[in-house]
Amino acid sequence: MVHKIFMILTFVGVPLSVIGTLMHWPSISLFIIYCLTIIALASYMGRATESLAIVTGPRIGGLLNATFGNAVELIISIFALKAGLIGVVLASLTGSVLGNLLLVAGLSFFIGGLKFKRQHFNVFDARHNSALLIFAVIVAFVIPEVFAMDMNESKTLSLSVGISIILIALYLAALFFKLVTHRGVYQHSTEGGTEHHEEEPEWGKGKAMLILLAATIAVAYVAENLVHTFEAVGESFGWSELFIGVIIVAIVGNAAEHASAIIMAYKNKMDIAVEIAIGSTLQIAMFVAPVLVLISLMFETKMPLVFSMPEMISMAVAVLLAISIANDGETNWFEGLTLLGAYVIMGIGFYLL
Repeated sequence: MVHKIFMILTFVGVPLSVIGTLMHWPSISLFIIYCLTIIALASYMGRATESLAIVTGPRIGGLLNATFGNAVELIISIFALKAGLIGVVLASLTGSVLGNLLLVAGLSFFIGGLKFKRQHFNVFDARHNSALLIFAVIVAFVIPEVFAMDMNESKTLSLSVGISIILIALYLAALFFKLVTHRGVYQHSTEGGTEHHEEEPEWGKGKAMLILLAATIAVAYVAENLVHTFEAVGESFGWSELFIGVIIVAIVGNAAEHASAIIMAYKNKMDIAVEIAIGSTLQIAMFVAPVLVLISLMFETKMPLVFSMPEMISMAVAVLLAISIANDGETNWFEGLTLLGAYVIMGIGFYLL
């Protein structure tokens, strides 16, 4: 049913996006069409990546998931950087961290917990990811802010570039650790962990690659036009750049991935649900954010890895809350509700800000 809805949205949304752009339809109408189209295309990218991951095996599959897991948001952010919307890009990175750790994990724990009183996942993975989350979000995002207080713009950018290179190197090392040197070392017999390897790919290798390529090109086209509607939509609804980035761009860029995590939790495949929520956060913090800093060097407006105080504190609180809840390897609906409550509180704050 869900796949049919995304299929209809894709085959209707892509032509409407092209026609609307050429005929200069109102910005609000185009904004809605673009968002729905990107969400639908993202679902195809996710399904194609999953199929390729099963066909190619866990090592290359892990690399594919790392590359395409946040591809939609990366594409939107690149065009936003090109347009000089640094605030929107930094806010969307914040929104992705908050969305994954609080909204996605919260909904997964809550909906799964309504069906099962206690749900378990790999506690070793949870603890390993906890340390990476603290490093990636709290250390790597807070340090530039602290030192930037006594630095000029040029030195702040140099610091950001240095930190970005270290983050990317550590992320690649983390993938190597998890997929090569220590693959299977910390596995235990959870339901989610064993079933994943027995899955049959939805599409063959050739078809999956073709769909992935076509969907990526379509997303790039729609995303470039979406960025041009931000200013008009913000003025119409009274939304700030911060709110558009934290809530709208983050949700649109990760919608299909969010839906997958919730469905996995409902099926009691908590290893997969948690991996989507936590793994995607690590991708954003250790790969997408630093890559965007390096890409911004090619544009007129450079992006330092310096967040505003509300963004930085919100991300740090989200990390600490998610770690304290997930570190025991089991969840229930009330813990999910706690995460959702934190997300709503922060969402209200960013809206009023």
